[in-house]
Amino acid sequence: MSEDAPTRADGDRDLFDPNYRAAVVDLLGALAYSELRAFAQLAKDSELAPTLGHTSALAILAAHELRNFKLLTDRLRALEVDSEEAMQPFVEAVDAFHARTTSSNWLEGLVKAYVGEGIAQDFYREIANYVDPDTKSLVLAVLEDQGQADFAVAAVRQAIEEDGRVAGRLALWGRRLVGEAITQAQRVGVERDALGSLLVGAPGSGGADLAELGRMFVRLTDAHTKRMERLGLSA
Repeated sequence: MSEDAPTRADGDRDLFDPNYRAAVVDLLGALAYSELRAFAQLAKDSELAPTLGHTSALAILAAHELRNFKLLTDRLRALEVDSEEAMQPFVEAVDAFHARTTSSNWLEGLVKAYVGEGIAQDFYREIANYVDPDTKSLVLAVLEDQGQADFAVAAVRQAIEEDGRVAGRLALWGRRLVGEAITQAQRVGVERDALGSLLVGAPGSGGADLAELGRMFVRLTDAHTKRMERLGLSA
């Protein structure tokens, strides 16, 4: 076994339990593919940036996503799991989200990166409440804001200040994003039994009951509303 492989000291959730181990692999695989797609999207959006400064800022943010991707694949490797195999089950759901939310301009891309990706990240943070401390620490570190929020908020607010008509169009876009992002989160959480077991529990393990799952999606929606308000948009 790898030198970095987990031991029983990793926490109260046992990575030697095959069901729990499969759930952690699913979580890391889903998050790794999300980070990989986020990197590709930011790199693509940088081509639409109106200034060199904006292009540079997006390139830096894309580099953070790539770093996060490597952290996750390194962890999968420590678990002696092939990262491509771990990501594959989530390709369809994540790709479908991006296909249905292709931005048509620079500002839509920023709102998608902040609002759409934000909902997905909140979902992974919720799941992180049900994993061992080491896995939770990694997930939260990967999801830590590296300046994406401040950059998006400043750029969108400036655009609204320059042309108030922008606000209405971006608000409609944000409403579309929330529906698509929650659909993606539901697909990721439901279509894989192992990952779903982290949320709803399995015999002999903790998890959320149906009422808590309902509250979780309320929290996701509330966080979305706050992001929209920060952008200066109506949710």
